[in-house]
Amino acid sequence: MRAARYYGKEDIRIENVDEQELGEGQIRIAPAFVGICGTDLHEYLGGPNFAPTKPHPVTHETIPITLGHEFSGVVTALGPGATSYTVGQHVVVQPSIYCSNCEACAAGFENVCYNSGFIGLSGGGGGLSDSVVVPEAAVLALPDNVPLDVGALVEPLSVAWHAISAAPLTEDSVVLVLGGGPIGLAIVQCLVALNAKTIILSEVSKSRQRFAKDFGAHHVLDPTAVDTIAVSKELSGKDGPDIVFDCAGVPASLKTACTAVKARGTVVNVAIWEKEVPFNPNMLVFREAKYTAVLGYQRKDVQGVIDQLAAGKLKPSKMITSKIQLEDLVEGGIKALINDKESHVKILVEVGGLGIGRVDSAVR
Repeated sequence: MRAARYYGKEDIRIENVDEQELGEGQIRIAPAFVGICGTDLHEYLGGPNFAPTKPHPVTHETIPITLGHEFSGVVTALGPGATSYTVGQHVVVQPSIYCSNCEACAAGFENVCYNSGFIGLSGGGGGLSDSVVVPEAAVLALPDNVPLDVGALVEPLSVAWHAISAAPLTEDSVVLVLGGGPIGLAIVQCLVALNAKTIILSEVSKSRQRFAKDFGAHHVLDPTAVDTIAVSKELSGKDGPDIVFDCAGVPASLKTACTAVKARGTVVNVAIWEKEVPFNPNMLVFREAKYTAVLGYQRKDVQGVIDQLAAGKLKPSKMITSKIQLEDLVEGGIKALINDKESHVKILVEVGGLGIGRVDSAVR
C-alpha cells in the first residue's frame, strides 16, 4: 500500500509498504481525507520533534514513521472482539496514543499521559496511507449528515473544544483570541457554536482576518495597526476580556494575553512553544488572574465536536482551502502551507476511502 513516510528534516517519501496486521480489538480503516497540521510542518522543517528517534514507549517504533493524524475514513475490516462498528461505516479517529498505566492515565487524563504520542506522529501507522489499523477505542462514528472531508476537521476542532472546556465560559463572556491560524479559527467557530457574547480575534494576516470574520468573530483586530490591549478592554465594556486564548505562542502574545485579561480573568495557553521566553508573573499577580495550559483533547471533546457538527452548530467547511492527492503531499501541501500561508487555512489530502458514497462538502 502507499504511505507517506517521514525520515527526518525535509525528507518525506511516498513509498509502498506492507499493511499492518489486524489484531484483537482493532479496526482497519481506509483513510479518506487527511488534514496537514502545523505539527507536520514543524517536523518537515526542523524535526524530528514528535517523531521518535528512539523506540517510542508505547509503539516501540522509530523513524521512518507514517504521517497523518487528522483524518476520517471508512471501516474496511474488524479484528476479533471489535464489535462496535461495521464494515463500510464512516468514522473519524482520535489519534491519541497513551500507555494506560501511568498516574495521568489512571486519573483519566490520557491526553497528558507521561508516555503519550499520536497515531501519525509516533508510530502505529498514520492516515497518510491506504490503510491504517487502530484500536477500537480510538474510533468514533461520523453521523450521516457529516461528510468525510469535514470529518477530517474533527481533530483540530477538538483541540479548540478542549481548550474552551478549560475556561469559565458563559454566554456573557467577552473572549479574546490571539492568533488566527487553524486552531485560533477553530476556537472562534466553537465559541460561536456556544453563543459567546463577544468574540475578539487579533491576527496579523489579512486573509486570516477575513476568515475570522466569515467564521463569526464579532471584532477582528490587526495588532500592527491598533493597540490590541487597549481596544479589547474598550470592546469588553469592563477592565478587559474575561478569557484570553493564546494560540500564537510568541513573546508578544504572552504579554498581550496577561496584560489584557481582566482582574480574576483566565488566560488559556493553547500554543506549543518552540523556545523559552521571558515571563514576569506580576502581570497576573496584580490582577489575581489565572493562567492555565491545555494539550490536545479527550474523547469527550471529540464527541462534543461531532455532536455540534451533526446539529449544524459547527459549519467549518470553509476551513478547507485546497484538496490534493497523496503524491502531491510535499509540493502541493506542505510547501504550499509554508510558502503561501496567506492563501490557506487547511489543506486536505484526499487518500481514498470513498467507496460508500456520500457527497463531500467542499469544492476542490
